Order: sequence, then structure tokens, then C-alpha cells
Amino acid sequence: MLKYLNYGNDKYIVAVKAVFVIKQNNMKIKDLAKVDRPREKLEKYGPGKLTNSELLAVLLGSGIKGLNVVELSKKIVRMIERVGANKVRLEDLLKEKGLGKTKALQVIAALEFGKRLSSAQKPEILSAKDVWKLCADIRGSKKEHFAAFYLDTQSRLIERQIISIGTLNASLVHPREVFEPAVALHAASVIVAHNHPSGEAEPSQDDLQITKRLAGAGKILGIELTDHIIVTNVGFISFKEKHLF
Repeated sequence: MLKYLNYGNDKYIVAVKAVFVIKQNNMKIKDLAKVDRPREKLEKYGPGKLTNSELLAVLLGSGIKGLNVVELSKKIVRMIERVGANKVRLEDLLKEKGLGKTKALQVIAALEFGKRLSSAQKPEILSAKDVWKLCADIRGSKKEHFAAFYLDTQSRLIERQIISIGTLNASLVHPREVFEPAVALHAASVIVAHNHPSGEAEPSQDDLQITKRLAGAGKILGIELTDHIIVTNVGFISFKEKHLF
């Protein structure tokens, strides 16, 4: 425990804090209480009780000079959260002081493994009704939500993102906001959808204008806009099925 040293000078307090942090970081896993050791915690309580950094610590197994595996894992997780799990590269990890290539490759492999398992469980979107089902959280909203569904080459969902919330118009939904994530996620195609709080699914002129604008941008980028679907609590309208673009 850090004790207050009353020497009448803040520099002493800062120095003691620094020593405390250094000692904490240099502490070996075996010096931690068993309840705080990631492996023992995993075995006793299961993975659901571990933080992201503790799970990573189990995978890495050991730390580096100056950082035990728990502190190293916290540092790596902070970096991943800052950069984005889908964007982290080997070069990003190697910039972290003291992190060698072996551990950096372990992290990259773990991220890719998780990504592949996740993609294997992603639903296929083969019809407008599939999109309607995936909009259960916004269908009855009193505000318009404009969502984009990013699909791979097998029409499996990579990710759904809410692009905007509020009255839909051409100035609110810009192609950049829709297709920038598509490029980052390496999506093969995009489906967009939005709800009509009124409960009427018929498209407005703004809806038609936005759809044509997005379809044109998709053609330029080589990422097809395959459909735009208006959803309500009781049904939906597919622009593709209605031949509206």
C-alpha cells in the first residue's frame, strides 16, 4: 500500500508513487494473489469472469522485461481499442516499446482467430425479410434510424452500423458515411435500411433520392448497394423488389 510521506515537498510524493508503479509493473505473476492470477481465475470462474486483458494474458503466458504479463496485456488492449480490432497490424504492435515480434504475432493470430470464428457465426442475408428481422430494435422507434448492413462475398453479415438517427434527408446521409466502413471492413456489398415511425412503409422522394445517390457511389467504389429496405413493426418494402433503383 502507498503511504503518505510528510516531507513537506510534493516531489517526494511523486517519487514514491513512481516507485510504487514500477514495483507493481515488475511484480511477477507468482507474486500476485492466486485470485488475481489470470490462469487460476479462468480455471476457477470460467472465461466470462475475466477482463479482455486477463484473457490476453492467458494467451501470452509471460510478460516482457519491465512489465508482467497482466500489465503488458492491459497495454496491448488499450492500443487495440485505440486503433480498432479490425485495423490492428503487426507494425502497430511492434511500435509498442519492448514488445517483440513473437508476442506481437501471437496477438495478431489471436485477433484473426476470433475474427474467423465470429464470421463463421454471422447470419446470411438472402432476402428483405432477413433484414427486417435484424431491424427488430429500430422498427418501432419514434425516430428514424438509418442502418447499413455490410456483407461478405457469401452474403454473410460482417457488421451492422447505425449511420444516422433523425429525420431522413439527402444531406443527413452522405455516401461517405455509408461506404467508409464498407472499405474498412472489406465488404463486398451493402444493404441499407431505415424505419418509418409513422408505420407507413411507402418511400418518400428523399428516400428515393438517397438510394439513387448511394447506388451511384457504390458503383464507383465497386461495392454494390444491393437493396434499401424500409421497415415498420408490421412489414417492409424492398426497393430492389419494387425496382425503385
